Amino acid sequence: MKTIILCGGLGYRLKEETEFKPKPMVQIGDMPILWHIMKIYAHYGFNDFIIALGYKGDQIKQYFLNQKHYSNNFSISTKTGKTLIHKGKKNENKNDNFKITFVDTGEETLPGERILRVKNFIPKTDKYFMVTYGDGVADIDISKLVNFHKRQGTIGTITGVHPRSKYGLLKINQKLIAESFIEKPILKERTNGGFMVFKREFFKYINPAEFEHEALKRLVSKKQLSVYSHDGFWHCMDTYADVSDLNKIWKEDPRWKVWKD
Repeated sequence: MKTIILCGGLGYRLKEETEFKPKPMVQIGDMPILWHIMKIYAHYGFNDFIIALGYKGDQIKQYFLNQKHYSNNFSISTKTGKTLIHKGKKNENKNDNFKITFVDTGEETLPGERILRVKNFIPKTDKYFMVTYGDGVADIDISKLVNFHKRQGTIGTITGVHPRSKYGLLKINQKLIAESFIEKPILKERTNGGFMVFKREFFKYINPAEFEHEALKRLVSKKQLSVYSHDGFWHCMDTYADVSDLNKIWKEDPRWKVWKD
């Protein structure tokens, strides 16, 4: 089953990083967040990706074309262009097993149309495909998500997660006295955390020049959208504060790291 990763947006709220690189290439630890997302999927056996490129997409292409050189020591002949990878104990297992199709879907294309533009790269024999965003990680079990979608039988399934408040919240008693201040708590409500699965029929619900949410709303009107509840870790990367938070979590307790080195 192929997984579409939407990587074409401009990332306005993260201009400190995205002025010079696409958002999915912002690093968590010493690897792009896109790599972290792909490692989650690949851990469960879903390693066939379609990357929908847009803003500064060439940087994503160059990263994966040269990943083995970034990850290993190597020698190069500048005359012939031949390279020799030096594998040792520290880096012998760093080459990832990803199958990637890169598709330029345009710099200003909206996410819904990006999905449409990669349609022809999904074989007609494939009954299902997945979609996710290039800026969010979770300790989600992709196999359970896919099995849930198949059991539900609906055209689409999205993952419902608990978002974290962008603000600190006050707890106030009946006398209007503040009793506590909670810094950016996790909210009880759910939002679409990405990690979506669709039947091929979903393409019929997407129109050009629109966000993917419009197509999801059409599924809702037909009662064809299921919600897979994920109560574990989830974190998106919208702001520079999110980048700092994710790097801190990665260093101290990388909860989305479901794979083994």
